[in-house]
Amino acid sequence: MRELYKALSLLENELQTTHGVSLNEAMVMCAIGTDSITASTVTGQTGLSASNASKVIRALERRKLLLRKFGKDDKRLVFLSLTASGKDKLDKLKCHQFDIPPTLLRFFDTGDSAIYQ
Repeated sequence: MRELYKALSLLENELQTTHGVSLNEAMVMCAIGTDSITASTVTGQTGLSASNASKVIRALERRKLLLRKFGKDDKRLVFLSLTASGKDKLDKLKCHQFDIPPTLLRFFDTGDSAIYQ
């Protein structure tokens, strides 16, 4: 368990240093992509709890990487989409070569120590 935590911490540090986003923020941005989706879809795709996803969404919104839009027919529905800055950051994340810690390699389809998305 300790090795897994250390490996995730190394990956998150690389994300933070290189792109200025946390692992959870990167996951939310990847879940949204170029679409407009609801927060419940984000939680389903990322595995984050509703409260944690809400915090991450607020952080991305404060940094102008994400927009909330109310549904046209049902104002209770809120749709999330990336801003131009958010899409640019996501493109950079997708092009970045990450050094995946060996402990995490088994969770990826590639056997290489670097992964491209």
